[in-house]
Amino acid sequence: MKFYTVRDLRTTPKALWDNLANDGEVVITNNGKPTALLFDIGEGDLEELLKAVRQAKAMLAFNSMRTKSAENGYMSEDEIEDEIKKARKGE
Repeated sequence: MKFYTVRDLRTTPKALWDNLANDGEVVITNNGKPTALLFDIGEGDLEELLKAVRQAKAMLAFNSMRTKSAENGYMSEDEIEDEIKKARKGE
């Protein structure tokens, strides 16, 4: 996987697009930090790729929440049921 800076998008776009076509993906960095991932969709289905990326992002968010929850301690099933009841009552 190749890394390109935001500046490279303006100064050497041909190299970026060539590598994207060859490798299928490139990472764009800003101030040395990865900020974007470009995928070559080629003849693929854009909607399917977007769905897969969104599912992956949702899974990452879920795993992050699970890790934070584990660090702070889990709720018992009774506590969860109580919270659900309160939410349904609008408390």
